[in-house]
Amino acid sequence: MAKYSFRRFRSKRWPTFLVCLVVGLIVVALSAMVLVRHVYHDNLKPLSSVRTVHVITVPSGASVGKIATILKKNGVIRSDWAFQWYVSSQEVRDKLQAGTYALRPSQSVAEIVSLMTQGRVATALVTIPPGRRIDEVRSILINNGFNAAEVDRALKPDLYRGLPALVELPRGVKSLEGYIYPESIQKDANTTPQQLLTKFLDQMQKRLTPDVRNGFVAQGLTVYQGITLASIVEMEVSKPSDRPIVAQVFLSRLHQHMRLGSDVTAFYGSVLADKPPSVSFDSPYNTHLHDGLPPGPISNVSAESLDAVAHPASTDWLYFVSGDDGNTYFSHTLEEHEALVQQHCKKLCAQ
Repeated sequence: MAKYSFRRFRSKRWPTFLVCLVVGLIVVALSAMVLVRHVYHDNLKPLSSVRTVHVITVPSGASVGKIATILKKNGVIRSDWAFQWYVSSQEVRDKLQAGTYALRPSQSVAEIVSLMTQGRVATALVTIPPGRRIDEVRSILINNGFNAAEVDRALKPDLYRGLPALVELPRGVKSLEGYIYPESIQKDANTTPQQLLTKFLDQMQKRLTPDVRNGFVAQGLTVYQGITLASIVEMEVSKPSDRPIVAQVFLSRLHQHMRLGSDVTAFYGSVLADKPPSVSFDSPYNTHLHDGLPPGPISNVSAESLDAVAHPASTDWLYFVSGDDGNTYFSHTLEEHEALVQQHCKKLCAQ
């Protein structure tokens, strides 16, 4: 009887136990799946509400795992595995593009992946202000992330001899001084210094219009001489309205075989020699000591300065001084000029 009961227990109770076990395992598995799915979707959400931009570079040939690690390390996604899972589920593994991206922790994984599959790489403006020497242009490019050696190679004029802006550049000239037009140009992670400088030179060409070129010729100047004089005007006065008059002063002095007597040309020569700015330092650029124009431009130039030289004012001044008050004072004689200097240029002229 006991033996029979034991058999009955085994035959009736064991299948129930198996059923309970299987059901339990299914419940656990489903719960785990729900939990994993919940965690997964949670990890696709933005890391935070912070909108600080993180500039992140994805190298060419990087795997999805490598990209996920980079994004996680830079603090723009919650989970590297969730990122990889999402990329696989969307079947965009082969569509992620290399480049530099501007990403925020406030963006979801879906938003980040969308940017990367569209290749919407980050761009940045490289701004070169007017009145900058070529060594200052070099520093600006390096400060914008370009390699110094690559910048030095890219600043060689021979690379751009086919560009319209440099058609009249004398063969012996070894510098792009004066030709890098002051402008803001977009770059991205793949932009090279040479590509960027080509765009600045193209901007210069747009300002060297036939009207400007013909204007230089009308003043008895070559295009290179016109740019050289425009760079002096650029550095001497900041008010656009004063520039055609200052251009007239310099052109009149040239036509009368007077020395230009420009402080800024003397300062440029000092800088080239790695000396403190001085009007007495003897260099080919010192127009207090040497006749005619300096050997070449002393800075880049704006359109206003180019136009001022091409179309100078119809005046007959021979002297000018920039006053401490920001105004420019013109005169016909040396005596008048010296009086204006004493009256209006106590601080600036004492420097």
